[in-house]
Amino acid sequence: MAAEDLVERRSIDVVPDDERHGTAFSQFTLWLGANLQITAVVTGALAVVSGGDVVWSVVGLLLGNLLGGAVMALHSAQGPKLGLPQMIQSRAQFGVKGAVVPLLLVILMYVGFFASGSVLAGQATARLMHTDDTAGIVVFAVVTAVMAAVGYRIIHVLGRVASVICALAFVYLGIRLLDRVDLSALLGDAHFDLPMFLLAVSLSASWQLAFGPYVADYSRYLPRTTSGRSTFWWTLSGSAIGSQWSMTFGVLVAATAGEAFLTDQVGYVVGLGGAGLVASFLYFVIALGKLTINVLNTYGGFMSMVTSISGFRGQRTLSQRGRAVYIGLIMVAGTALALLGKDSFLTSFKDFLLFLLTFFTPWSAINLIDYYLISRERYDIPALSDPGGRYGAWRWDALTVYGIGILAQLPFLVTHFYTGPLVDPLGGADISWIVGLAVPAVLYWLLARRDTRHIPEETVYVLASPRER
Repeated sequence: MAAEDLVERRSIDVVPDDERHGTAFSQFTLWLGANLQITAVVTGALAVVSGGDVVWSVVGLLLGNLLGGAVMALHSAQGPKLGLPQMIQSRAQFGVKGAVVPLLLVILMYVGFFASGSVLAGQATARLMHTDDTAGIVVFAVVTAVMAAVGYRIIHVLGRVASVICALAFVYLGIRLLDRVDLSALLGDAHFDLPMFLLAVSLSASWQLAFGPYVADYSRYLPRTTSGRSTFWWTLSGSAIGSQWSMTFGVLVAATAGEAFLTDQVGYVVGLGGAGLVASFLYFVIALGKLTINVLNTYGGFMSMVTSISGFRGQRTLSQRGRAVYIGLIMVAGTALALLGKDSFLTSFKDFLLFLLTFFTPWSAINLIDYYLISRERYDIPALSDPGGRYGAWRWDALTVYGIGILAQLPFLVTHFYTGPLVDPLGGADISWIVGLAVPAVLYWLLARRDTRHIPEETVYVLASPRER
């Protein structure tokens, strides 16, 4: 493949049929590789560190990965049908300009994920290079930005490589861990505690839901004839298996190491594996796993920024120079946050990111209800760039439901800086994500089904000629 064929030319514009390629299985390798990484391990460990036992933490994490993964996989299935990035399609629900409301928060969240991921990956990179953490973070950030700039094809290649290498590393680490763990004692200490169980479900469900605003970005080049069902199942299986594998490993690590792991996640995992060449390999694996997900975060943040600005500028395409500028902005902002918070691993900022999740679970609910139940997969794609078209500039019904969905979650939300009034009656459990999906889904369905005049009889892919209009 020539270098010019490797560098992506498309951004927010629809992918034409003659540029479509690949199979739905590519979604499995991408999302498996993206989830076999150390931050997912930390997420699983938090279920035990917070007070859960091994058995019910694993069960709760599995349930959350399946529920949240199903939601994100439903978004993934939209990609082959429309050939569009995920967030630009939400203009059909919120309006061409109104879609910027959830987009701004999504951009902020992905910059934050870039930052938190760069901290751990920077540590691993620094130990590979024998430099300090600051240099490691900067080098990792630059590599991430370059790969995101190359685009779609290199992202899927990275996913395939990471899925194999990281899977082999996790098998090895799992064997090493089981040599240290009295598994029968851990399994025999099961004690169901509803708040802790719901916490485990929320941790993994929130992990999966965070992929929602950009998951279709990586399925939009699949041929239009690709089955939505196969796209759904390959995406769900890759993401759920990868995250559950990592999180289960984290549960077992936390049950035996506890705070020792959370104090130095990278050091503990590498120490578990061994020294010398083995340690170097594991540092590389940690960096590779984080590179995969951070490239996704950078690419998704770039797409969201372009979608936000183009809604007001009427822009349909983007030059390579413009692409580099947007990705550079994501890299600089994320790296600055990583350097500011590297000594505390961005503990308070991670809380802020979890708080931001409440702002796009309602978006996810509205988008899915509209796509599958209201519009039934029929959209006027050229109108998504026209504020004067059938979708308008602002769709206040959807924006109102979105606002209600955010407010409905607040009584059930748990963070270090805010805890809702209905948390204590539930024993301290955070079920805000369930409320954030259910309430706007029902409200939007009740409102949107009353007026379907803006829905075309079938999907429109190209702008009609004046005579056809």
